This record gives sequence, structure tokens and C-alpha cells, in this order.
Amino acid sequence: MSETHLTNIAYSSFSLPENLMQGIEDSGFTLCTPIQAETLPVALAGRDVSGQAQTGTGKTAAFLIAVYNHLLTHPAAENRKVNQPRALMLAPTRELAIQIHDDASVIGSHTGLKLGLAYGGTGYEEQRETIAAGVDILIGTPGRLIDYFKQHVFDLKMAQALVLDEADRMFDLGFIKDIRYLMRRCPPPEKRLGLLFSATLSHRVQELAYEHMNNPFLVDVEPEKVTADRVRQVLYHTANEEKIPLLVGLLRHGVPLRSIVFVNTKRNADRVWSYLEGNGFKCAVLSGDVPQKKRQRLLKEFQSGKLPVLIATDVAARGLHIPDVSHVFNYDLPQDAEDYVHRIGRTARVGKDGDAISFACENYVYSLPEIEKYIGHKIPVEAVPEECIVKLKPPVRIQRPPPRPGGGRGKSGSPGKGGGGGRHRHRSQQR
Repeated sequence: MSETHLTNIAYSSFSLPENLMQGIEDSGFTLCTPIQAETLPVALAGRDVSGQAQTGTGKTAAFLIAVYNHLLTHPAAENRKVNQPRALMLAPTRELAIQIHDDASVIGSHTGLKLGLAYGGTGYEEQRETIAAGVDILIGTPGRLIDYFKQHVFDLKMAQALVLDEADRMFDLGFIKDIRYLMRRCPPPEKRLGLLFSATLSHRVQELAYEHMNNPFLVDVEPEKVTADRVRQVLYHTANEEKIPLLVGLLRHGVPLRSIVFVNTKRNADRVWSYLEGNGFKCAVLSGDVPQKKRQRLLKEFQSGKLPVLIATDVAARGLHIPDVSHVFNYDLPQDAEDYVHRIGRTARVGKDGDAISFACENYVYSLPEIEKYIGHKIPVEAVPEECIVKLKPPVRIQRPPPRPGGGRGKSGSPGKGGGGGRHRHRSQQR
């Protein structure tokens, strides 16, 4: 963490349980970020919180510390059954659920509290058995959680804390009916701690908070700064045929350490991949149809530096904490202005610097006015550098798997066992 991104408020000033402080120290945390400094005093006092902050500013640690403290200082009821979690944490995507679980494992490593994780795409029976055996904190995506709930694998009658992360994304992906279904199975708001976090607090998100929370305290960290201060933004107006030569040229000249290239469609993702691979860049595509195990492997390879470039549709634009992303390329300008903010938020995280380079091409330049209105300023425009329009080598041919006999879907494609969000599936997940 950059020191300039931290406050002077230390975690040690909160009188947290010693076993929780050990986990915080193991995570390398000593001073709070602004969202943590404003959230924790309120949540630790037992009051519900509805929080907004820029992405990558420490929201996950804020609600994990608050929930762990609440469970450690409020013992479970003696009549609690083994299949009754004490806390429920909801996330809109599988990747975010996994990230929350990973962070919770470190922060709570000395508490003795058991974690459960539920998300679609893989591990159905293994996840089910873990939850049935008993967990204190259940983390997951709505679809898989409702699937297990309706099978009576667990119930929520003893939930002492409820966390909703990336609430605005829940609306975007069509999960809100599922969220309300689970919230209504928990004890009433006055009998549990409620924490809601979101990159943007729209009217619909605030309505959800006030309906299902107990007079939540609003924490709004620098709402006027929609995009991160440390992201250097630049826009190139390009012809369609210039986009791939320019992308290759910029990658060669800039030597980015770790880059994400955002595209709007799976077809464009495949095309960009084939040219980057053909021109010497090791890369991979992360889109909605990538199987969960492969998705996790690609993310690990990207985080480790084995894959320097990741080509992604907007399924990867939210909820992923990937340290040290140096460059974000908007190969296609997003058609939703909020997605621009979430995309460029993959870089310049927790106080570091980063670059966001956008191509305004013939197909997507029409999204630019809406994006600039949303972020409140013009994106700096630069002339396309001639030396970066390079001559391309032929693309690599995409190797597609042979079709299955009969053309039907296999187990992983069946809707019955819950993808990342169950029945309500947004178009961006299908890209």
C-alpha cells in the first residue's frame, strides 16, 4: 500500500480482539484506508453501514474486520444448529466471492471461525458437504446459495451479520430478486449487523439498504472523484483497422508489466488474442464462457506474471483485486459509462499509479459523450503516435474444441446447478 493512500488511524486504536489483530498483522495492515477509517468505528459499535468508495480502496478488509469483531464479541446462541451460519456475505461474481474468501482466510486465521464458499461452475458436491458440516461465515454468489438453501443444506435463522458487496453490480446482473429472497430469510435488521458496500450508491441501491437494514449510517468517501486520481487517462481516436496495429505498437513501446485489454464482445476478444499471440505476446481471454477452473488458473497466471496480458470482457471488470496492474486498454469503449470507471479501476489500486488507454473507434466513439459526462471531465486526447502503428505478423489460428455429439450441453452447461448468479443472467455474463 502506498503511504499516501492511508490515514494516520491505526488498527491497534480500535481495541479489536487479540486473535483478530494477529490476522490483520499477518495481512500486512497497520494503518487504515479512508473507507476503513470511516466505516470501522461505526460498524464496530454495532451500527449498520452503507458505504461507497472508489474501487480498490480496502472495502473488503473493512467489512471482514467488522464481521469478525462482531462474531467474536457476540457469542452464538446456545441452540444454534450446525447448519446455521452466523454470517452471510453475498458477492455478484464467482471471482469476487473467491477473493473475499481468500482475504477472510488470512484475516481470520487465528479466530477459529470456519469459512464456507459457494459459487457456480465447479465443486458442487464439495461445497455442499463443507456447508452441511457447519460454517460460521458463508460467502457466495446468489444462485448457488439459493440452490443449497432450497435443499435445506443450511438456513439463515441464526445469522448475526449480513454483508452485500458490490450492490450496484447485483442490480446490473439481474440478481436483485435472489438477494431479496436471501435477506428475507435472515433475522430482522435490528437483530443483525448489516453492511452494504458499493462503488456507486444509486437510488435503487439506497432503497435496498433502507428496506433491509437498520437505519444504516452512510459512509461516502470522495464521491465527487468518480475515477481514481492516480490513473493517467489518454484517448486515441482511431480508425477500426488501426486498432490492433496500435495496440501491438503500444505494448511494444511501453513494455507494460501487467495489462488488461477490455473488449465488448467475445468475438473481438478472440480476434485480439490471435493477433497478440501471433506478434509475440503471451496472453489469454477471460470471458463469460470460460470454465471456472480455467478462469481461476488464468487469473493466477496473470497475477504471477506468467501471463503479461489478459483480454477481458466486462465479466472481469468488477470485483477482481489484481495487484500491480500497470495498464488498462479500452480496446473498445464500453457502452455503459459506469463500466468505464470499473474497467480503469483495475489499475492504480490502493494508492499506486496506473495508465488507462482508450481507443475511440468508428463503432464505439458514440459512447464517449456519456462516459465523459459521467466522470465529470474530458478524457485527455493525444494524436496517434505514428511509430506505434506497426506492421503486423499474421494472427495465430484459434483452435476450437470439436463439437459434442448431438450438439447438446454437458453438465457444466446445465442451468440446474447454479452459475455465478443462478437464474437471472445478464448479457455480459454470456459474452
